[in-house]
Amino acid sequence: MGLTIIQTLLYALGIYKFIVIGAIIFSWLYAFNVVNNSNQFVAMLGSFFYKATEPVLAPIRRFIPDLGGIDISPIVLFVIIYFVEQAILNVLAPAII
Repeated sequence: MGLTIIQTLLYALGIYKFIVIGAIIFSWLYAFNVVNNSNQFVAMLGSFFYKATEPVLAPIRRFIPDLGGIDISPIVLFVIIYFVEQAILNVLAPAII
């Protein structure tokens, strides 16, 4: 039972990493006007990425100094996710198994 929970947590973190990568790529496409801003699908996709990533990225942005037009909060988020994954694998997994 415990191993299933650990695998589910790691799987969810992996999916969330792909969502963050999708949000990064979408923001670039939107900023450079590659995608049509008035398209309903593009608007829904942008809304999904914003709602899925902004609650996690906004607190990180408060602590990072302003670097002009460069947003490094996703990089910091990837580092945090990596440390959480390692904590799950090295601390939580041996305690449960």
